[in-house]
Amino acid sequence: MFFANTPEPPYYAVVFTSQRLENDNKGYNITADLMDELASKQVGFLGVESARGQNGLGITVSYWESLEAIKLWKENIAHKKAQEKGKQDWYSSYTTRICKVERDYTNTK
Repeated sequence: MFFANTPEPPYYAVVFTSQRLENDNKGYNITADLMDELASKQVGFLGVESARGQNGLGITVSYWESLEAIKLWKENIAHKKAQEKGKQDWYSSYTTRICKVERDYTNTK
């Protein structure tokens, strides 16, 4: 597991929690990788962390410098197409939460 290398707070987190349907795994994985690549090139992007359980529940947290950067990513044309595909074919449900990170700390061994 890799943690995003975020700066000192404050910054923002977009928490995307989803329940996957069991179909088109190849198309989903290709699109997810493409979205990660595109987001990493978006102004204000700081990093991403993602995990999915065997039951299909997934949580992806992307980190951003500002609310404006998040808005620009939401409006990205390729991202919008992926969102529509997700609504139609890949997710039975999802929730998006936008949070301001005011404090963080790490413990490593």
